[in-house]
Amino acid sequence: MHRSAESVTIVGGGLAGLTLGIGLRQRGVPVVVWEAGHLPRHRVCGEFISGTGQRALDRLGLLDRFRATGACSAAAKVTFFTETTRIAARTLPEPALCISRLTLDDWLAQEFQKLGGELRFGARWTGPCGGGVVRASGRRAAQEARGWRLFGLKAHARNVELEGDLEMHLLPLGYVGLCRLAGGEVNVCGLFRTDTKLPNLARNWRGWLGGPEGSMLRSRLKDARFDEGSFCAVTALSLRPMSATDRSECCVGEALTMIPPVTGNGMSMAFESAELAIEPLVGFSRGDLNWEEARRTIAASCDRRFAARLRHASWLQWGLFHPIGRAILGSLVARSNSFWVGAFQATR
Repeated sequence: MHRSAESVTIVGGGLAGLTLGIGLRQRGVPVVVWEAGHLPRHRVCGEFISGTGQRALDRLGLLDRFRATGACSAAAKVTFFTETTRIAARTLPEPALCISRLTLDDWLAQEFQKLGGELRFGARWTGPCGGGVVRASGRRAAQEARGWRLFGLKAHARNVELEGDLEMHLLPLGYVGLCRLAGGEVNVCGLFRTDTKLPNLARNWRGWLGGPEGSMLRSRLKDARFDEGSFCAVTALSLRPMSATDRSECCVGEALTMIPPVTGNGMSMAFESAELAIEPLVGFSRGDLNWEEARRTIAASCDRRFAARLRHASWLQWGLFHPIGRAILGSLVARSNSFWVGAFQATR
């Protein structure tokens, strides 16, 4: 007697959840994605895909189709700045793909639905995350790390001239990345920390994203016209690497672990973790694996893929937030292209 395919429930309709849903629907698995918010929407994100993330999309048959929409642009050059100094311009070892999350999420949602996936907007999953349920609901919250509170901000702007396709501005209390998007927009995204009460971000976000008085970032954005509707913030960030095998739930994307944004690799890890989960979940749906076997296989694959990457990214993150480390890293980037290439490849 033919056994019907077991359904998979995905909690979270972000990059990892939608990509996983697409991959499963390509293999005929019944899928329901629960998304508590609305789609599409702006999210705090560097909005460029580099390294292995593009190859994961290519293996799923999505990369060329998405490029054909004209909604993305290629990035080949990144320029680094301190608060008052231009450090260096470097060529990316592999060109990155720059894309607004608003556009990308919308496209992925449509592709998932075209394949027959069920997407429930404004619906919060309240059941357990046990057998047949994958958590893709985003980051873990943390109140502080070693006395510091981390928060991220993002907004799109026009009338901003960049020296390269990407710029990274290192500041005393964080860093801000500028990314050239299609249609003349620039994504302005930053990670910051404070050892006091969180500021009123809804009121003061321009001051944080715009950089301190006299900084090169402030000069770069002096004529910027920000899209108020694109502003978004995220607080209580935790960047402590997590092992998938230590989790009792099946997780992908930032529900599994979050990589420091300076590496520009969070989007890639979302796509990769989704890809790694597809075959074990297909096996579960067809009855070839029980749920624990599928979950453990996914966890082990994610740990093998990401452990070294997360470790290297944590070292870079520490250096950028430490005055001496920031100076050392700036000097290495300025003097050694080999260091730049090595750091890029180690975190991707």
